[in-house]
Amino acid sequence: MVYTQKSPALLIIGIIMLAIWGLADSGIMAPYIEHLANGKKYKYLGELTTLPLYFGVVATAIGAWQLFGSHREGHWDYYSSSIAGGMFILLIAMLVRWFIAPEVAVVGTSMGKVGDTGKYIHKLLGLNYVVLGIVAGIVIVNVFRVPAWAENGVRLSRLGLKTGVILLGTLYSAAELVNLGGLSIVMIGFFVLGSVGMVLWMGSRRKIPNSMAGVLSAGMGVCGVSATVASAPVVQAKSVEIAYTIGTILLWGVGCMFVFPIIGNLLGMSHVQFGAWAGTGILNSAQVAGAALAYQPDGIETLKVAEIFNITRVLVLPIIVVWLAIWYVKREGEAAQKVNVGAVIFEKFPLFVLGFILMFALSTTGMFAPANHYKGKYFGNTAETGFKEEKLLKAEEISLLQAEAVKVERVDRKQALQRLVENGKIMSIEDDTAIRGLINAKVVSKDANKILKKAHKAVRHTAKKIKKFRQWITWLFAFGLVGLGMQITVGSMRQAGGQPAVIGGIVGFTKAALSLVVVMMLVSDKI
Repeated sequence: MVYTQKSPALLIIGIIMLAIWGLADSGIMAPYIEHLANGKKYKYLGELTTLPLYFGVVATAIGAWQLFGSHREGHWDYYSSSIAGGMFILLIAMLVRWFIAPEVAVVGTSMGKVGDTGKYIHKLLGLNYVVLGIVAGIVIVNVFRVPAWAENGVRLSRLGLKTGVILLGTLYSAAELVNLGGLSIVMIGFFVLGSVGMVLWMGSRRKIPNSMAGVLSAGMGVCGVSATVASAPVVQAKSVEIAYTIGTILLWGVGCMFVFPIIGNLLGMSHVQFGAWAGTGILNSAQVAGAALAYQPDGIETLKVAEIFNITRVLVLPIIVVWLAIWYVKREGEAAQKVNVGAVIFEKFPLFVLGFILMFALSTTGMFAPANHYKGKYFGNTAETGFKEEKLLKAEEISLLQAEAVKVERVDRKQALQRLVENGKIMSIEDDTAIRGLINAKVVSKDANKILKKAHKAVRHTAKKIKKFRQWITWLFAFGLVGLGMQITVGSMRQAGGQPAVIGGIVGFTKAALSLVVVMMLVSDKI
């Protein structure tokens, strides 16, 4: 079968991308960009004047070849056929990130802040490019349907999410991984085992088949679709039971992607707190990434925390598969067929987790980060050490921090803030860590937080290479999440069925609510 179709679609997509670049680079689009900036600096100008040029040239060239060239069956034919769908997803992501989301922000700002929340409606509902990109994908697949020429590319979009998770491994420091890893083991261990046990108990009470209860418990308790696929052989789940489980995961997880950020905004959760909650309470890896980026669309601190919890959950998968195998044999007795549990775990274990671990191991050697990236270089008071005097805090900024200091209760933060006020700059790595924790905790006002962020940036610069790397990781997730939206159909969510949907809803809600309470009470608010 020849997969590559003679369609003008990819060529048209390339021309559209080049047109966007031309209008932005020539300045013709400047008035509209100024409108989208809404009185602030338009933060996507660098992307707007580069990315559509690069990808537009590639899409135009390959699109012309697909339209006018001859194609033969083979491996390259399948992968070349996926380029059109990939570029289609990328174009949607570009339009949402650069134009639609900023326009929504302009409208939201014009409507004023919502009640006593102190937030604009678009901030409160998390209507940023991540959420809007997922919504765009859902609308396309359910209202217009994915075009035939784009189907192969849409199927491969999950590769963007998996690749993004793998590359995240390069951005963790050993200290972050140790601190978050220990916390995640405790929380995930409790909630995974508790959720699996709860599904099995409810399944026996509601008299659903053991195979259905087993596969549903893995999907709801561990890591969504990956756990469903891994556990299905050991509990001998039927195809329809796997479909019910995946439908339940989609139904619950899609709702969580949109609801979690709203609750996080209402509660004023820090990036660490929200990441821990999303990584514990949301089922599927892609849904965890979607919620984390929806909460913090222009940074990856929340995503980094959420993925540590998510990966810890996946690492528990072999234990759950063994547990379910033993449980199923005891329940079914002689009716249970023998299954090679070790082979199932080896074949079904998600490879992206191993990729993440490998990239972190390489990162600890300093391969991806330049020297001093995690240490900071500008803590001295002199020009010789790299600090510029004009970056000292102004008198009015110091006065505001002094007035806000009464809100700070933790001793280390109070002392670090006092030294910042006295010197006009952050004086040590330890003080910088404390100030970052204060920023993430959102204890002081927004204006005071802006001053603290300015002080942090004055002494601790992120290397340009790391900034670019983070930008590409963000785009991988944006690409993957738009593609994810195009795979969420109303029909697939209807497959949840009656009893599985009820059990899944009760267990999912219980896990989300209890993990929220634990996070708010126990989780630290700094990375």
